Amino acid sequence: MNKILLTSLSFILTVICFDTFAQQLATIKGTVITSNGKPAAFISIGLKDKGLGNTTDDNGNFTIHRVKPGTYILKASAVGIQSSEKTISIVAGEVKIVNFTLVENDQALQDVTIAGKNNRYKIGLPSASLRLNEPLLEAPQNIQTVTNQAIKDQQIISMSDGLIRNVSGAVRVEHWGDLYTNITMRGSQIQAMRNGFNVVSSFWGPLTEDMSFVDHIEFVKGPAGFMLGNGDPSGLYNVVTKKPTGFNRGEVSFTLGSFDLYRTTVDFDHKLTSDGKLLFRLNAAVQNKGSFRPYEQNDRYSFAPVLSYQITDKTKLTAEYTFQNAKMTEVGSYYIFSPTGYATYPREATMTQPGLPATRINDQSLFLNLQHSFNDNWKLTAQAAYFKYDQVGNSSWPSAVNANGTIIRNVAIWDAASTMKLAQLFINGQAETGAIHHRILAGFDGGKKNYMADWGQSHNLDLASSPFDLNSPNYGFPANGYPNFDRTTPLAQRAINAGGLMDSKYLSAYAQDELGFFNNKVRLTLAGRYTFVSQSAWGGAAYQAKKVTPRVGLSVSIDENTAVYAVYDQAFTPQSGSIRNGGKVEPITGTNNEIGIKKEWFDGKWNTTLSAYRILKQNELTADPTNTPGQNFSVILGEKRSQGIEFDVRGKITNGLTLIANYAYTDSKVTEVASGVTGINVGDVIPGFAKHVSNAWLTYTLQNGALKGSGISAGFTYLADRATDTWSVGLQKLPNYFKLDGGLFYERPKFKITGNAFNILNKYLFTGSYYQWLNAYYYQAEAPRNYRVSVAYKF
Repeated sequence: MNKILLTSLSFILTVICFDTFAQQLATIKGTVITSNGKPAAFISIGLKDKGLGNTTDDNGNFTIHRVKPGTYILKASAVGIQSSEKTISIVAGEVKIVNFTLVENDQALQDVTIAGKNNRYKIGLPSASLRLNEPLLEAPQNIQTVTNQAIKDQQIISMSDGLIRNVSGAVRVEHWGDLYTNITMRGSQIQAMRNGFNVVSSFWGPLTEDMSFVDHIEFVKGPAGFMLGNGDPSGLYNVVTKKPTGFNRGEVSFTLGSFDLYRTTVDFDHKLTSDGKLLFRLNAAVQNKGSFRPYEQNDRYSFAPVLSYQITDKTKLTAEYTFQNAKMTEVGSYYIFSPTGYATYPREATMTQPGLPATRINDQSLFLNLQHSFNDNWKLTAQAAYFKYDQVGNSSWPSAVNANGTIIRNVAIWDAASTMKLAQLFINGQAETGAIHHRILAGFDGGKKNYMADWGQSHNLDLASSPFDLNSPNYGFPANGYPNFDRTTPLAQRAINAGGLMDSKYLSAYAQDELGFFNNKVRLTLAGRYTFVSQSAWGGAAYQAKKVTPRVGLSVSIDENTAVYAVYDQAFTPQSGSIRNGGKVEPITGTNNEIGIKKEWFDGKWNTTLSAYRILKQNELTADPTNTPGQNFSVILGEKRSQGIEFDVRGKITNGLTLIANYAYTDSKVTEVASGVTGINVGDVIPGFAKHVSNAWLTYTLQNGALKGSGISAGFTYLADRATDTWSVGLQKLPNYFKLDGGLFYERPKFKITGNAFNILNKYLFTGSYYQWLNAYYYQAEAPRNYRVSVAYKF
């Protein structure tokens, strides 16, 4: 990989002199609205007879990149409306603003919107929080976006609710229900981000985001730490929240589903001043949700107001507050333990105890974002965030599993509190030096995170003389009574006693220059990051680490719709843990290499991405295979290698037919074992992934007739050669996994009805592992065939 990059760089520098007089490309931006000021979505905007264009988004905005200087006819059109044309002239390096006001009435444009939504599975630009000032096609990185329309069509209500089917290679093995998302990709758990901030405060967080306030989710694969600070080199996901749009509109939706699901959401978007400088948006949701297992609940409500103020023509301030409240059955209630194997009991079997208090969580966050544009080419962004998390609850895990299948159920306290104070300052810019076009990014990241938890108190519900038996369960008053945990002592002191303290402080500075040659057809990215971290875990002593890491990327446009890329990055990921014999914890180091090809098809209606990667990581901590319950010791693995191939396709294949499909092959193994480590061997498979992952979601929308806007959807998820979540392989492997979902929808201008069936084949689906200390298998069953129906009304 290094030789390829160096050879490419030498070639570029050799021929620069022949491109001195090359023209620089320009950009066209604008907004399309109706005669009464409402946004016109899904309008095609293109350069007439040039084959270059785009489609307006939900807010009527559009962007056309890579336009050569000259005079053109810019055309706005859609099936069923009268087209509009404007003659424009554009010069090298210019950002041309062109707006359209269409004369069609709202009814005509609403019909266009209904027909056009079938192509809203594809986004061509990253969010501003990713800091990349370029189309995704040109970025030397594999970035996949799950759009708001896909979320609605698939009736996804939280981050852990089937969303990962839309991204290649993403899996959740041994997940924590709907408490934490914990996504594994490319052989490691990827980092959770929100609006560009790393929001992981402990090994488990953050609380899964409710989809009511989420606009879309960006999955950044591979060496992504450079863009957004500290993170695993396997990648990250970035939750982008809804912001005010400047248009007066709203939507309310109601959802009913199997197992006592009742859910209502409201989205209110409004201009508070007639000049549009002060904008407001409110998203709220409330749900009651049961389970196919008895005695389980997941009741929630969320409240997310956002204010945006245009201070001047060039300066904008946005303030955003999000509150989530959860009332859930204790963590671990969905686990089943058996000495004989997986799926040995009915799906609805449960080991929880009715009468245990629910776990209650309050999760709050505040974002402040200030953007100032110096001119069309340079923009400064300063943002800060404060997160506060409070949890009062329990977790369940058996203290013994007997050979005859009976168990001693144990409930432990899990009270926790977390705060995070985060800040970022960065600048994006474009400049030219001769024939070279520069996209420049530079900035600082800093933060302080504190987490404390009490899991040091536990209580057996059952007695050795009266164990719990799933073959003949008794959910009456438990033989050993209910726990009575000490909550009079302050949590801070209880956390010290339980070894439940974690904290980190970090500061990083970075600079990146993407050099564009030959009319920006060849783009070379040179970057460097300095990172300093001080952190501790499990109440142990703090340690410090610092390092400068480089990043080199190359992206070449074969034509206007095709680009190939390569990226090289060094890993430096500080980590926390406690080693049994008091050894020193070093940061994760290693190298990341990736190559790929991206292509837009049929004027950008759909796109494909094919990538291959190889990640080497040294010094990574992993759970000590000899841990007993209550122990959190780690061992230094040595070295692991993850490599694989990923393919994604998304967008409108033909009129009315849209597709999201992906496949990933992942091979993640131990290549070196550190001295003194037992229970792990060279060649062992890394826990927590599936070697083969494939997904698809196909939607067909009727384009004509009385049922125009109606349609059908269907999708599947297939996992093969699944690895369990622990190093204790046990006697049984996880079987292959296949899930089929599908539904119907009917849409008119003001309302939409959506119905989906999940696990249509009613398969007994589960994920699990083997716990050597208990000599038992444990697994989580997924829901049998179930249904959801939603009605959404726009106002």
